[in-house]
Amino acid sequence: MRGGVASLTVLSLLLAACGGGGGGSGGGGGGPVTVTPTPTPTPTATCGLSARQAFAKAVIDEWYLFPADVASGVNPASHTTVQSYIDALVAPARALSKDRYFTYITSIAEENAFFSSGSSAGFGVRLSYNPSSQSVVIAEAYESAPAFGAGIDRGARITAIGTNSANMRTVADIVASEGTAGITNALGPSDPGVTRLLRVIDNAHGVRDVSVTKANYDLDPISDRYGAKIINDGGRSYGYLNLRTFISSANPQLRAAFLNFRNQGVTDIIIDFRYNGGGLVSTAELMGDLLGRNRNASELFSQTSFRPSKSGENTRHFFATQPESIAPTRIAFIGTGSTASASELVINGMLPYLGTNMTLVGSNTYGKPVGQIALDKAECDDRMRVIAFATGNATGQSDYYGGLAPKISNSCAADDDMTVQLGEANEASIRAAIDFLAGNACTTRIAGASGLSAQNAVERIVPEPEMLVPEQPRAAQRELPGLF
Repeated sequence: MRGGVASLTVLSLLLAACGGGGGGSGGGGGGPVTVTPTPTPTPTATCGLSARQAFAKAVIDEWYLFPADVASGVNPASHTTVQSYIDALVAPARALSKDRYFTYITSIAEENAFFSSGSSAGFGVRLSYNPSSQSVVIAEAYESAPAFGAGIDRGARITAIGTNSANMRTVADIVASEGTAGITNALGPSDPGVTRLLRVIDNAHGVRDVSVTKANYDLDPISDRYGAKIINDGGRSYGYLNLRTFISSANPQLRAAFLNFRNQGVTDIIIDFRYNGGGLVSTAELMGDLLGRNRNASELFSQTSFRPSKSGENTRHFFATQPESIAPTRIAFIGTGSTASASELVINGMLPYLGTNMTLVGSNTYGKPVGQIALDKAECDDRMRVIAFATGNATGQSDYYGGLAPKISNSCAADDDMTVQLGEANEASIRAAIDFLAGNACTTRIAGASGLSAQNAVERIVPEPEMLVPEQPRAAQRELPGLF
């Protein structure tokens, strides 16, 4: 936009879960998308509500991937926030499950901090609600964050929450009166200095009350404990990679992990995306390159398509072999309903080349074959994340709004066993992945997967814990469902 409206900075392409955001590079060249927004009327107040709403509307009018599914006649004066106005504009697309809260307004500073280094504020754990035990279960804990420092790790259960011992409430009581939203409210805002008293049960300490104070921390995208390793099982070696999120600081870690796989001669690979909600397209493309040692520069990994009026922005990414690249024989991807966007791009991108030599283990993925670009109203710290492009693989497959399981005939259903640490061979999903790589048949397909007529294949639904998400998630929480 020009004139009195703030200058628009277009950062580039992003694929993220549940409305996630972040800059990233797309297309074969890896550089930012270049766009020229059209002029709009000069607002009377640069950062007033009406000016910010006008900014959001202009972005949607020019860039939204589904222009025919934007509501007309929405009165901005009827909305007290920019986000509620955006929600009303894209409501028709949401009703068709094309835009599940992927178009939103967020903070430039907060998003930049997360996508450069994983910077966030909170306890530093991923939380899920288990209705059978009426407790909050720790799915993952980040090493540099307060909760891990207090001895809280994967598998621990939170049964009560308070600000002090006098006002502790059990999780069961909170859910009974307020639903799971009451849990996120009880945990408080994601601000440094916020302290909560948590009643924690785990095998190491039994039952204890732990006071934990939220703080700023940097999220390590590949854990030093279990993120990249060689698993030796049954006389064979398997490469295991757990990527937490697609941010730029993951790139050197991915290179190091794949170089180790290459040096060790490992070609059967487990890629654990079970909680990965997406992120930068550029990091997803790098991951494809690292899996493409036996691919050539004429073979397509992914393609990006904008609306017809913006077709000049369409790009394709061809495999570009890296010094650390491997030639995988078989890949077992581990996924859940929290696996989305950039994670799905990688899985979808490899499918035409590996076919039945790859599988999806766990449960069905989220289903987000679309991504956002970022346009900034810098003086207001406003970043508009708008669904602007769809992604596809070499065959053009880009219609997995219902998740990737229906596209992968030999998928294998498995539980997410939170009583076992990630990276361990006896964890349920990793065990199923190893079985596939070892050549053993899977008899239980993921619900909704194709090819269920195969002998001994039985469809079932793997129960998943509910990842907790606050009503107004911050940048990191959009990319990492369950993060607190």
